[in-house]
This record gives sequence, structure tokens and C-alpha cells, in this order.
Amino acid sequence: MHPGNSPEAPLTPALVFEMLQAHQRTAALRAAIELDLFRAVGDGPGDAASLARQCSASERGIRILCDFLTIHGVLVKQDGRYRHSAMSAAFLDPRSPSSLATIAQFLANPAMREPYDRLAEIVRAGRTTLPGEGNVEPENPIWVQFAETMAPMMAPLAAPLGAIVLEGYTGPMRVLDIAAGHGLFGIEIAKQNPQAHVTGLDWAPVLRVALDNARKAGVQDRYDMLPGSAFEVDFGGPYDAVLLTNFLHHFDKPTCAGLLKKVHAALRPGGRAATLEFVPNEDRVSPPMPAAFSMTMLASTPAGDAYTLSELTALYNDAGFTGLTAHPIPMSPHTVVIGRA
Repeated sequence: MHPGNSPEAPLTPALVFEMLQAHQRTAALRAAIELDLFRAVGDGPGDAASLARQCSASERGIRILCDFLTIHGVLVKQDGRYRHSAMSAAFLDPRSPSSLATIAQFLANPAMREPYDRLAEIVRAGRTTLPGEGNVEPENPIWVQFAETMAPMMAPLAAPLGAIVLEGYTGPMRVLDIAAGHGLFGIEIAKQNPQAHVTGLDWAPVLRVALDNARKAGVQDRYDMLPGSAFEVDFGGPYDAVLLTNFLHHFDKPTCAGLLKKVHAALRPGGRAATLEFVPNEDRVSPPMPAAFSMTMLASTPAGDAYTLSELTALYNDAGFTGLTAHPIPMSPHTVVIGRA
């Protein structure tokens, strides 16, 4: 519950103003990343004049931007100098191994932002105003950008997913990674199991990013590419495991059901399908991040949604899967859902 809505707090319209001006926070963070401000703050000494020189910006602009970021807890200000908070040092300084700065390129892409200017129209229609299939339109170049820039956000999820899927197994196996994108999830399984052979399925331009990541990880000799649409190409197989990471939420239930049946047919008996998803509670308003993801799907797809565990369970069961288990990933809004063929 927002503090402004708690029974103990005095009634104020603060939440109304916060929501109407939330775009300022988005713009401030994007500007700071574009100006390379977080690298400059890490270099020090952190006064507005030196930061302005390092960022090739005006001193007035840098002072106001840094004060704004400090107000919202991103930076720390002391004696007129700005320094990193623990959060900005870890996730926004581009020299940090856990930096998320590159994800701004994808999340701030006009194709991701513009539908929100027409949200009332979208709510009336119940689907995105983007043409065709929205962001899942075939060969949409936005997914190349996703593969190139969103890996820092997805990388921490790869090791837990790999461990959940493998359960310590190190023998020969074949894995199909549907909508592979950057390829990190299939690549992680190849890293954890030296006898795993992975096939990445996605549009050809996207798979080139995945193959490059496979080379960097040293598993390219066990990584194949299957270009095309998951709904159209022949999966081949049989596979020991199929990965569906951040994919089902783009589609309505009948479409998901059809795809899961196709996955089931491509698995060996006892094989497993692993879905990585934002899974809200049954009330659909908690936890905040998984539940709020439905809004992203409303704005960007014709019929996608964030599905609850009961909804995913029904879809898996209808496709012939059994023994469904859910594995929330610690410190993440994602859950891995496993079903056995």
C-alpha cells in the first residue's frame, strides 16, 4: 500500500502528483545515462563544475539533474559534492559488472514508450495501438536491440534457471531455447552441463547476437541456430528440455496453449518445459512488479498478459504436461515454471 493510502497517514493528493510527474524520473535517469554522468560521479571529485566538464554539459544543468537524482535516492549529496549510492554504484556505473545502464536503450525505445501516450484508446480497445501484432510483429528490429542491450538484466537469472532445469544432471542432452534473444539461458545450460547441446530459435538477426554470446562463453561448438517463428518452424527433436523465457506473456491463452502442445510433442517422455515469467499472485495486484507487467502487455501486444500460476498450470495441463512446479527466483520478479512431458 502506498503511504498516502494508509489509514494512519493524513489524506493528501501526493500520490496524484507523483504519478502525473513520474515521467520526470524516467527522463532524468535516461539523461544521466546518456551524459555518462554515473561514470563521472564514480571518477570524482563530484562537484557540479567538475561533473559538468566531464559530461560536456552546463554546470546549471548538471547541478539540477544531480539534485533531482539525489532527491529520488539515486545519488548522495554531501558538502556540495555528489557521490554514488550503493545502488547507483552497483547498477548504474558502467564499470560495474552488474551495471544495467544499457537497458535504457531498449526500455526507452519509442516503440516501447509511445503507446502510453494513447493509453486511454488502448484501454477502450483492449489491445495495443501498435500495428499488426504489436511488438511481436515478425522480424521486428526491436528484438535485436533487446538481445544486444538487455543481457545485463537477464544474466543474473540465467544461472538459477539453469540449475532448476538441470537438477545437477551432467549427461548428454538436447535443449531447445525458444525466443532465445541474447541466448544467455541456453548458453548457461551449456556452461553448467558440458554435454548439453543447445538450439536457439529466434529471428535470424537476433540469433546472430546469441551466437556471438555463445562464442564469448566458449560453447559455440554446442550451439545451433534455428531461425524463424516458433509458431511456424519445425522444432525437430526430440529434446530433453525446452526453454520458454519471457515469451508466453506476449500472447493470449489459446495461442499459448497451441504453442505448449507443440513443445510437448517435441520433448522426449519425461522431458521438461521451463517457462520464465512474471507470475503475479492470484489477486493480480501483488507482488508489484509481476502484477504491473500486465500493463506493459496491454500497451504493446494485442492480447498478452502476465499469467498467474493457476492460469499457467491450466495451460500446461491442457497441453499434456504433469508435475508442474514453480520456482521463484530470489531477488527477482521472475518465476521459473517447470512441467514434465
